[in-house]
Amino acid sequence: MIELGLSRISSLLQQTPLSWKAIHIAGTNGKGSISAYLSHMLTAGGVRCGRFTSPHLIDRWDCITIGERVVQESLFRQIEEKVRLRDQTLGIGASEFELLTATAFEIFNHEHVEVGVVEVGMGGRLDATNVLSDVLVSVIAKIGLDHQAFLGDSLEQISREKAGILKPGVPCVADGTNAPEVLKTLEDRIEELKINAIYADPDAISAQSPSLGLVFKELDLQRHQRANMSCAVSALRLALSKIRPGLEVDTLIPSLSHVEWPGRLQKIVLRSLTTRKEPVLLDGAHNSQSAEVLGEYVDHKLRPQGSITWVIAASRGKDATALFHSIIKPGDRVAITAFGPVDGMPWVKAADSEELAACVQSIPEIGDVKIFGGDILAAISWACIEAGGGPLVIAGSLYLVSDVHRLLREARRSAESTQGAV
Repeated sequence: MIELGLSRISSLLQQTPLSWKAIHIAGTNGKGSISAYLSHMLTAGGVRCGRFTSPHLIDRWDCITIGERVVQESLFRQIEEKVRLRDQTLGIGASEFELLTATAFEIFNHEHVEVGVVEVGMGGRLDATNVLSDVLVSVIAKIGLDHQAFLGDSLEQISREKAGILKPGVPCVADGTNAPEVLKTLEDRIEELKINAIYADPDAISAQSPSLGLVFKELDLQRHQRANMSCAVSALRLALSKIRPGLEVDTLIPSLSHVEWPGRLQKIVLRSLTTRKEPVLLDGAHNSQSAEVLGEYVDHKLRPQGSITWVIAASRGKDATALFHSIIKPGDRVAITAFGPVDGMPWVKAADSEELAACVQSIPEIGDVKIFGGDILAAISWACIEAGGGPLVIAGSLYLVSDVHRLLREARRSAESTQGAV
């Protein structure tokens, strides 16, 4: 169950003041990428950095990193147990996300982190992460329609909630490629707080920073990727001016060429699961805005090779038409599946496969559509056969991405176990 508000997280952390400074990131899309870019550059610059993002990819603790390494499971469980005991003793009744947030923040304390890069879970104003007080810079990524039941039905309402992380005296960076109504809402709040703001435009920022322009060219990035990277670089300049005034950001930018963000336009090989040798595109697009980005990439990079074979799932409550009708085209083939239970997030459920199939089948001249329920491996196997050597995309949910990574890990462990027994 999702319960927004700051009273419970404040009670959880009242006895343990945070010993580190934060970079706080809100938005609908791009938060995770910006977090990864910032954490990577800070670590490359010798700053002891923690990162907290959500949801987790495979294990609950992999959403917390120290120096770009996932926190040890033993430490996570030790501090999580301490936080849960405090919650029970004080009768706070914290939500799972609040317990996780408190655990991450206490791990940062324990590990003597200097800067914590913290991604908002949902919204901003009432999100548990907004308990942060010692913030170096606030970042607002791309904002779109998502979680309307909690945040509002319009871009203006959602933007006001996201802008709730902005604080007096704390500079902010906003993605300058946001819609005009988003930018106007952010500008009003920034003016009200009288804080310094940078509206990150990838073309302007890369022109000012030749090293960033080189990374853009080297990686052949899409516009949203350039915007995310520009936000991260702009935020880092502001943060370093307060903690490492002598450290030049331009010397850290080349390290961005090596950042990987699993589940976002990620190319993977499924050889341990199927006989397919060609790479597969894995993307966690789960709302209309991220689907639009995925669709642009697929149309530009993959469709010239032929029609697309898809493996899709979605969370219950998502607008499947907005999510899939913009990316799945006539002639495409589609395997419908459902992700499994999400550890620590029992309220998250997969959309009904029959309903998803009906949505996809309403696309004119759609190719074969087959339902596999919760058998993700069977869905992938069918899709690999249908695709032959042609393009194959797995998308629709970050939780589907997680399950695919989990299947790959299990297959790898099984193969290693078999080899060890020989």
